[in-house]
Amino acid sequence: MAERFIYLDNAATTFPKPSSALRRMLETYLRLGVSPGRGSYDIATEAQDFVNRTRQKLAQFFGAPDPERVIFTSNATDALNIAIQGMVKPGDHVISTRLEHNSVLRPLNHLRLKSIIDFDLVPFDGKGFVDPEAVAAAIRSNTRLVILSHASNVLGTIQPIEEIGRCCSLKGVPLVIDAAQTAGIIPIDMMSLGLAAIAFTGHKSMLGPTGIGGLAVNRDVEIAPTRFGGTGADSKSLFHTETFPHRLEAGTLNFMGIIGLSEGLDYIENETMASIRLHEIALLRRLRDGLAGLDGVMLYRCDELADHVGLLTANVRGLDPEDVGDILDGDFGIAVRAGLHCAPLVHEDLGTAPRGSVRFSFGPFNTEADVDRAIEAMGKITAGLPPCKS
Repeated sequence: MAERFIYLDNAATTFPKPSSALRRMLETYLRLGVSPGRGSYDIATEAQDFVNRTRQKLAQFFGAPDPERVIFTSNATDALNIAIQGMVKPGDHVISTRLEHNSVLRPLNHLRLKSIIDFDLVPFDGKGFVDPEAVAAAIRSNTRLVILSHASNVLGTIQPIEEIGRCCSLKGVPLVIDAAQTAGIIPIDMMSLGLAAIAFTGHKSMLGPTGIGGLAVNRDVEIAPTRFGGTGADSKSLFHTETFPHRLEAGTLNFMGIIGLSEGLDYIENETMASIRLHEIALLRRLRDGLAGLDGVMLYRCDELADHVGLLTANVRGLDPEDVGDILDGDFGIAVRAGLHCAPLVHEDLGTAPRGSVRFSFGPFNTEADVDRAIEAMGKITAGLPPCKS
């Protein structure tokens, strides 16, 4: 067994989290862990003030014009469901891409199955990018939404959102992005990119805990609520409030998750996104170059890394990706993600379906030594050699 566990599955969730941020999260929750906005006593008011400050921090972080339109959700999938189901009506047409995660594909397919909407999926090119002109060409008179991932969770390619946003703006169609792989590592400015909404999760590059995410909504975007319940406001009414943020928030908020998200934002601000990204891309380049020199390793869409996040997808010729993942884990102590990555259409187009591929993904606490161990392990796997004994 390898001497130290190496975690290379940060595209699923970053691990470890910054220990200082986790300690402060727990300290704040121990002090303020009541239900925010559900009481007039001092500690409940203080908890609500913390929630409001975090909305303001997130609005500034994403260039969103109105903190009241920063909605807390349980994750990006939750946020995407709110956006998709709340923005479309019967007879509408939606555009997305073949790069998407099931958090977009499944809501769209369920809505089409119920004959509520129709949709088209724009392909990606040989380098893993969507052509903005292809998005523009797919827009119909009844297109009411364009929704796509900011970066692919399989290929790591960062899509040309600014150009796509211009195409959508010219046609008067709202653009929503799935920022699960980019929020916290790639600067996103809602206004300059012309975005109607940004769906994000807190547990990846934003370095918060699992179970927290959000949806930042532009001022001119109307999203109908799809869930109804208590909000702590206007309790005499038997109908859900129309005012933001409560319009899209039902039930008690994940206050501990909000605290952790706030602490993650503070950590990113102190370290800077630019420095974290430089670190992760340097590791990505080191891994790409090392694996490219191994006979039998196939790499996907990573010839150029300027417009990538820190993940790489590969396969070993003649081996099932799940087997490669199990060997990396069991024999070398390296955790990766093997399979379809909840993005089956990408693998169809890559020719890696139905078994998928092996994904390596970096976080701020990975090192060059982690990369070198992964390259060495893959070299032994391709050569059919046993692992080194510690």
